[in-house]
Amino acid sequence: MKSLAQLNKYFLKYKWRFLLGILFVIVQNFFAIYPAQLVRKSLDAVIKTLSDYQVTGADHNALVSALSKTVLIFLLMIIGIGILRGIIMFMMRQTMIVMSRLIEYDLKNDIYAHYQKLSLAFYRRNNTGDLVNRISEDVSRVRMYIGPAIMYTINLLVLFTLIIIIMFSVNTTLAFYVLLPLPFLSVSIYFVSAKMNSKSEDVQEQQSRLSTFVQEAFSGIRVLKSFVKETQSLSEFEKESGDYKMKSMELVKINSMFFPLMLLLVGLSTLLVVYIGGKEVIAGNITTGNIAEFIIYVNMLTWPVAALGWVTAIVQRAAASQVRINEFLHTEPEIQSNDENRIELKGEIEFRNVSFVYPESGIHALENVSFKVKPGESLAILGKTGSGKSTVANLMVRMYDATSGEILFDGKQVESISLTGLRFSVGYVPQDVFLFSDTIGNNIAFGNGQGLNVISENDIHQAAKDAVIYDNIMEFDKKFETLIGERGITLSGGQKQRVSIARALIKNPKILLFDDCLSAVDTQTEEQILNNLKRQSEGKTAILISHRVSTVKHADRIIVLDGGKVMETGTHDDLIGRKGLYYELYEKQLMEELM
Repeated sequence: MKSLAQLNKYFLKYKWRFLLGILFVIVQNFFAIYPAQLVRKSLDAVIKTLSDYQVTGADHNALVSALSKTVLIFLLMIIGIGILRGIIMFMMRQTMIVMSRLIEYDLKNDIYAHYQKLSLAFYRRNNTGDLVNRISEDVSRVRMYIGPAIMYTINLLVLFTLIIIIMFSVNTTLAFYVLLPLPFLSVSIYFVSAKMNSKSEDVQEQQSRLSTFVQEAFSGIRVLKSFVKETQSLSEFEKESGDYKMKSMELVKINSMFFPLMLLLVGLSTLLVVYIGGKEVIAGNITTGNIAEFIIYVNMLTWPVAALGWVTAIVQRAAASQVRINEFLHTEPEIQSNDENRIELKGEIEFRNVSFVYPESGIHALENVSFKVKPGESLAILGKTGSGKSTVANLMVRMYDATSGEILFDGKQVESISLTGLRFSVGYVPQDVFLFSDTIGNNIAFGNGQGLNVISENDIHQAAKDAVIYDNIMEFDKKFETLIGERGITLSGGQKQRVSIARALIKNPKILLFDDCLSAVDTQTEEQILNNLKRQSEGKTAILISHRVSTVKHADRIIVLDGGKVMETGTHDDLIGRKGLYYELYEKQLMEELM
């Protein structure tokens, strides 16, 4: 229960709804118990009427009339109380169950909001399927604890208390024997609950693995099909699904022990009522109606007692799920933002002896990298695969913090600047382009930080033209309203890159950061885009990252990276004249184009 204490703040938020629900639970139990007393009174009244008939020898028709009248009165009272109880039970569910849905809504929102605060390193450590499973399956299991489990637990406690008080007030001996099996039930629950908790955690972990497998399979369906791996994928899914079934069945076997055990104990209580109650009637301590009343009480306890195992299973599963939820909720983002210092950046960027080691893999990506870009200048970063180019981009937008050294924007350390303000000022096109399952127009408009409603159609069209994707879009039947599918699967690699560029341009940022985002376009289209960028980036700082010389040669200054170190710096003409690493790359790529 320690892990479920995280939910107390939500109970406090909805305390009046929760307290009102408890009140309805208590009241409906009074209406549930009273019909048993009416049955006892009606049975005693019938037996008394029959006894009087035998003593007085009254007319048979008068006896039937008297019995019918007595039974009808009690029947109408029982029906009336049942209707009132039904209304109160409806109100009970409208408070307790609705409260659980509201808490489920708040909990999902809190988890999602916290997910968005976590740094990129967190997402590299955890699978998407696991993240989705915790915000869906785990939260749903927790909701079952918040609503049904708590409601039935309170109902059980109130009903037990009321029935025990009434039974002991009627006959102590009979009440004692009726309740005798209950301690055995408590001991059984104590020993089994620990196993249930362990098995519940195993089930949830396997559910996450299964979700991750399915998510990866469907996301990479093109690769899977192109390598004809459908049969192998199905085989692996069956294995994962089989593990889930096996662990679920182990949990079900433990859970199934409760119901036969509890029904056996309840049945034993009924036998004790009949046997001990009969002896007490013979002794004159109770009436025959009391036996009927006690049997009703025992049967009234059947569902709450049976639900005890069900509730225990729910609580154990919810506790296991909440442990998993808390694990992420208590994870602090590595990147902390100073939201108070939200300034408008002018575009000056400086790296001072920056080194970086990836925390997940321990790879040394950068070593003592230094450079400075003034507002309005363009800087190109060139290098082969694995030279550290994308790491520079990640550090600029604070996806990571540098291991050592300083990164400054307008002379201020990047850690002291509002993270939101920094990223609002940067139009970033990552190397790994991501498009949403939406229309092309909405994907471009997404780049505007002020929201979709303030962007005109002309702005979207102009951004598409600047990214040299406009003509391609107009060839589609629905043009900018074309749905592009998950991750832009319906577009080519070059089209996805250009839509992503349009998304960055429509933002009209102070800093443009393009991380090798022209790798999938031809040289002619690349030249058009670069010319448009040159016009768009007037007065803005532009950072072009690429492995192709054709992309970077027009920049004001070029940095050549190799092995995470700055090997050369200068303009295109300067670097060609030095005949160093830049010149080698230029010559090699020129030969490849000629061939």
